[in-house]
Amino acid sequence: MARRGARGWRIAPPCLVGDPAALLRALCAEGVPVVMGLDLPLGVPRAFARGRGEAGFPEFLRGRAADAAFFDVSESLCTVAPARPFYPARGVKGMTRLSHARALGFDAAADLSRLCDRATAERPAGAPVFWTLGANQSGKAAISAWRDWLAPALAADAPYRLWPFDGPLHALAAPGQAVLAEVYPAEALRQLGLRIPGSKRDVVARRALAPALLECAGGMAEPALRDAIRDGFGAAADGEDKLDCVLGLLAMLRVIDGARPDHVPDDDWVRRWEGWVLGQTAMPKEIS
Repeated sequence: MARRGARGWRIAPPCLVGDPAALLRALCAEGVPVVMGLDLPLGVPRAFARGRGEAGFPEFLRGRAADAAFFDVSESLCTVAPARPFYPARGVKGMTRLSHARALGFDAAADLSRLCDRATAERPAGAPVFWTLGANQSGKAAISAWRDWLAPALAADAPYRLWPFDGPLHALAAPGQAVLAEVYPAEALRQLGLRIPGSKRDVVARRALAPALLECAGGMAEPALRDAIRDGFGAAADGEDKLDCVLGLLAMLRVIDGARPDHVPDDDWVRRWEGWVLGQTAMPKEIS
């Protein structure tokens, strides 16, 4: 978390915050603009959105508050449908992204991905929204956040604004409400001009990144955060998560401060349904 005071930003070390709705209520009650970066999908692919009656993703998500079956993960392709798109519950024969796409009525596996999920010249592809198996997946995070928090909160008229669907970041940032924006650590790493020498799951590689990361944080980092960075966020399994938090936050602050543009492609599907990654300016290498 970063707070801006008279002397600029001060960034605390990562910590568990518990219920995100309770956290945002407390922050919004302080009467200052709040922006939260989420390392999970905010949006659905255009192939899924075509023909739907909602105006866009926020309205679609609000409607899922009373649609628990939507979040049930299918164990086989025979139960995959637009009303139940998440797949697979476990590894099974015939489990391919192409078969998943065709079960949803799409023409190609690429239709499972949003524009911002696709590989750019600067980073590899992110995972499709509805895929739930393996290390390269984001479907479980989408289920957890959408079902247990965001859909009910939006249905209850929580003071949330979803970027970029509801407008530009700076126009949305107002006292008493929270702006939620999608961040992607792999994208943030490149936005910050950093390169990790090895896997970020390895504490040795995280420690090797420390000098460059400390330079990025500059005088914003509190002493406890500087110590955590030098230690590679520790040898425990959550060290990678803590690094991701800091990368996402530093990249987000650059957009808030105007050092990086609040860029969104001039694409109606992106602005209404698919969403975008905060700070991303590179377009996919191949657009089908």
